[in-house]
Amino acid sequence: WRGREEAPYSTLVPSDEVTINYRRGLPVITLMLPTRSERCQFTVKPVITTVGAFLQDVQREDKGIERAEVFATDGSKVSDATLMEVLLMNDFKLVINNTAYSVSPPVKDKLSSEHATEMEDIKSLVHRLFVALHVEDHQIRKERELLQKVDHLKGELLPLEQMKARIMDSADAKTSRLLWVGLALMSAQGGALAWLTWWVYSWDIMEPVTYFITYGSAMAFYAYFVLTKQDYIYPHAKDRQFLHYFHRKSKKQRFNVERYNKLKDDLAEAEESLRRLRQPLHLRLPIQEISDKD
Repeated sequence: WRGREEAPYSTLVPSDEVTINYRRGLPVITLMLPTRSERCQFTVKPVITTVGAFLQDVQREDKGIERAEVFATDGSKVSDATLMEVLLMNDFKLVINNTAYSVSPPVKDKLSSEHATEMEDIKSLVHRLFVALHVEDHQIRKERELLQKVDHLKGELLPLEQMKARIMDSADAKTSRLLWVGLALMSAQGGALAWLTWWVYSWDIMEPVTYFITYGSAMAFYAYFVLTKQDYIYPHAKDRQFLHYFHRKSKKQRFNVERYNKLKDDLAEAEESLRRLRQPLHLRLPIQEISDKD
């Protein structure tokens, strides 16, 4: 609503000169055109039609209308930008030239059940038409967007995958060498203890030595648990050492592990969205269109 203004009209006509009825859920405004002296009906769409658009339709219908305005019952002028749905909620005055028409719109709650049923049928029909005409096109556009996103992510991941493969090969080779070195040291230790026991000293002398070696190994395993909060299990220890070499090599070659993981997560999410989208999509698209994309 705009500011309060007094309506400068000279004649007030009873409300029966302008009537409002609902047909198929839409308000139909019937009024007398002053120049043509005939009644004319205007069907408006209250949700999208504004007061200004309605008044322009009236003036286009009768070229002799020089002034067309709408006022509230308290005399304030109704803005042209006001929706007709808002205007039809209360009584108002329609001013055409110097004649004011008092209008009382019917209350929507008191409409007949037949009109209400027709309105619901129209809404249901519009919804079904929208689904039939737009949902499939929307799914196709969404599929193309996802395909472009997947291609873009794969393009960004390709050099990172190649760098990661080289780093993994290097880390795996170092881990394998470390395992073989451990086996060699254990073999050398066993051989040294056997040589000292049978050729240099006796078992009476070497028994305490082997005891302390065993106790030292137990202390080493316990220290591993304290530092890593994991039991010393060979496969787990191997994986831990592999990750150590991998991250150290990645830092040297400036391989961004966080960015790589983020791209992998985005790619998995996009592929999962594409898979879920294609399940209903393949049920409705023509066979040749599916084969073209596949």
